[in-house]
Amino acid sequence: MFSVELAGKETTGSRLTEAAETPIFLILPLCSYLKPLTKGRNNLPEVDSSAEEKYGGSGGSVRKNLAVFVSGGGSNFRAIHNASMNGLIHGDVVVLVTDKPGCGGAEYARDHNIPVIQFPKHKDSLEGFSPNDLLISLRKWKVHFILLAGFLKLIPTELIQAFPRSMLNIHPSLLPAFGGKGYYGLKVHKAVISSGARYSGPTVHFVDENYDTGRILAQRVVRVLANDTAEQLAERVLREEHHVFVEVVSALCEDRIVWREDEVPLIRSRENPDEFN
Repeated sequence: MFSVELAGKETTGSRLTEAAETPIFLILPLCSYLKPLTKGRNNLPEVDSSAEEKYGGSGGSVRKNLAVFVSGGGSNFRAIHNASMNGLIHGDVVVLVTDKPGCGGAEYARDHNIPVIQFPKHKDSLEGFSPNDLLISLRKWKVHFILLAGFLKLIPTELIQAFPRSMLNIHPSLLPAFGGKGYYGLKVHKAVISSGARYSGPTVHFVDENYDTGRILAQRVVRVLANDTAEQLAERVLREEHHVFVEVVSALCEDRIVWREDEVPLIRSRENPDEFN
């Protein structure tokens, strides 16, 4: 028995709403069209021409379906949703997944008629999805990409394998520093200040089987001030999180993420395809 909330209504059992009662389609892995790149001009990666024709910028690509995972207030989720609604992201948040159905992110989703799924299933409770339930539901919603926006649970291996190169996380430090199990929220910023580090900032990375160890895609630098408190540093880092996550998700939905031969992901410039970040 599991439950899912849709547009303010809850349905139990294996029956989902009409929006979700569609045939199950297998998700095409992102890696099927984001191929490793060969070196081009100026020793930069060269985009596969067939992939560019089929999946090139927002004008020619399919609008992407996004699943966002949160555990708290969901400010990054809100930033992504607002950017989507304002045309800055070529995709739509079609479902929110949370381990805390009473959190601010879940409340925001309900207020905006975004379906809410509880995951993982809590012990001694009928509420919540198992990993298999969740995977089936994400496929029914035809999710292209998963975005972890302050989700504190470790993602199951089967979910990672089902979405290769298609799952991103944002972390409030310059990874690989101050990452891993137990590093979240103010704990990260306290550790940064205590270490004497002069710089911090958010990191967006692909998700693997461990905490905060996936391939780094983008970072922004925030200076640590001499008299900073953890709260002050967190506020400045969070502002950068909202900017960089939206920029990265925009690139993801426009199929502008490319991979070097050494498996390092880069973001191709929208204005100049020969430039990468």
